[in-house]
Amino acid sequence: MPPRSYPTARQKRLGAELRKLRERAGMSGSEAAAYLGGERAQISHIESGRYGVSDQRVRRLAAHYSAGDKHLVDALARMAEERTKGWWDDYRGILSPGFLDLAELEHHATYIRAIQMLNVPGIFQTEAYARDLIRSGVSDLPTAELNARVEHRARRREIFDRPAPTLFEAFIHEAALRMRYCDGDTMREQLGFLHTVSAWPSVTIRVIPFAARITGSVHSMLYAGAGIPALDTVQIDSAFDAGFLDAEAQLARYRELLGSIESISLTPEESAEFIQLIAQEM
Repeated sequence: MPPRSYPTARQKRLGAELRKLRERAGMSGSEAAAYLGGERAQISHIESGRYGVSDQRVRRLAAHYSAGDKHLVDALARMAEERTKGWWDDYRGILSPGFLDLAELEHHATYIRAIQMLNVPGIFQTEAYARDLIRSGVSDLPTAELNARVEHRARRREIFDRPAPTLFEAFIHEAALRMRYCDGDTMREQLGFLHTVSAWPSVTIRVIPFAARITGSVHSMLYAGAGIPALDTVQIDSAFDAGFLDAEAQLARYRELLGSIESISLTPEESAEFIQLIAQEM
């Protein structure tokens, strides 16, 4: 089987974690390949996500690397077992890979915490709001891709339709609730939907008011929790694509950022009332 031309972010992450285990063991790629009875290129492709790897092979490699973290090895083996395609694969070749990777990240997350400074979180956007927002950023986007982006955003809400819906906590700055990417009717509809969303059992919406004092630089981001903290991922929000961070020092900084934002945000109850008040002003 030829190597994958475009591995997903999740496939790359599995390979990167296996590389970390090998490097901690002080073993070269050639030595690891010899253990598997293959060539150096085989390990290179596995660690770049270009080759698939079975859960049994993950465990074999982990044992060969003397990896002592059973929880990490179990989590990596589960990642290797997940071979089924998701709904986001319907958009492969239509949307850029970053959008697909974000949907896959949300699908597998055990919980999500997000900060949005300038617009309503994509997963909670109405069709009309999303369409106007996307147009404001990319005015010459072909109609087919515009429609695909809007549809893709709505389908991301499937994580709330499962028997055990994903826990999602969103911190939304007041600026995002007042920015006029669209007309008043569309904005009122969007705020009304956001108020409805805030009552969903697994969703928490908290507003960061203008009056809150923000220290340091804060930008929109999404923190996706995994089965174990070592496999958590941060997605940096962008109108055009998605960037992913997973180094432990980076994860620690964003956990600290979320803690500081939580301390200055309104309570969920206050936020629901605040969203209604802004809608009435539109």
